Amino acid sequence: MKTLTKRQSEILQFIREYIQDNQYPPAIREIGRNFNISVKGAYDHVKALEKKQVISINHNKSRAIILTPEEDSSKDTQKVPILGNVAAGLPLFAEENYDGSLVLPMDVLKKGNLFALRVEGESMIGAGIFDGDMAVFVQQPIAENGEIVVAMVDEAVTLKRFFKEKNRIRLQAENLAYPSIFTQDVKILGKLITIIRQYG
Repeated sequence: MKTLTKRQSEILQFIREYIQDNQYPPAIREIGRNFNISVKGAYDHVKALEKKQVISINHNKSRAIILTPEEDSSKDTQKVPILGNVAAGLPLFAEENYDGSLVLPMDVLKKGNLFALRVEGESMIGAGIFDGDMAVFVQQPIAENGEIVVAMVDEAVTLKRFFKEKNRIRLQAENLAYPSIFTQDVKILGKLITIIRQYG
């Protein structure tokens, strides 16, 4: 494969993300509109990508761009919606507001309904979970003792380690500066499966 120009790389990335979002490729016109170039200009870039063998084109269809297997990362990845923030400190209300998505490799994920929340606070640093991390959960209403969960207590969402005691639930922090939460009324939203940390 020949080296792509900066613009060709940008267009290839746009095509890849468009297919992931929509399950079908963009039209040439949409590529042109996205990059503020003419349809002819967009077509020339697409033809150049075809020549460099990173895409193929079915010339009998309008939405005819096909990524080559090497470029089609969607089969090995999964989009996980980001639903806002979760406090790893005192409970903080977190509205389930869609805030974009993560694209993660399938091999780190479990089957099930997945979602991600941005961690706020330092109550889970003993478990290696820091302020600003992205926590990925599998949605489930139950948990085993010792599992890290995102739970709702009094309309607030919090990230803690779950323990079922004789007549109450203990949501335990992993930082001695933060007290455990004791409650009889807790709704488990999901179980932690991985943490994504961005550096820099």
